[in-house]
Amino acid sequence: MNTINSQLSSLQNIGKNVEQRLNDIGIFNLEDLKRLGAAEAYKRMKVQSQKTLPFCYYLYSLQGAIMETHWDTIPEIIKEKLKKDVTA
Repeated sequence: MNTINSQLSSLQNIGKNVEQRLNDIGIFNLEDLKRLGAAEAYKRMKVQSQKTLPFCYYLYSLQGAIMETHWDTIPEIIKEKLKKDVTA
């Protein structure tokens, strides 16, 4: 893990497990996450883990980190767009 640039677990909704998964796909800080976007990061994490990842635990957590809010407060319209983006 890149500890010099890794600050993800200090973000809202991001724990050490999610931080490690993000590091595994080349995301080491908030700027990397914003650049890639929550939907694409989720898709890459899903491919990397080779299993189903729950929307609310991963996709919404990533978006919440980007928006600096708890994942449960993300407006439904944004959640619906994220779901469409990952299933398209």
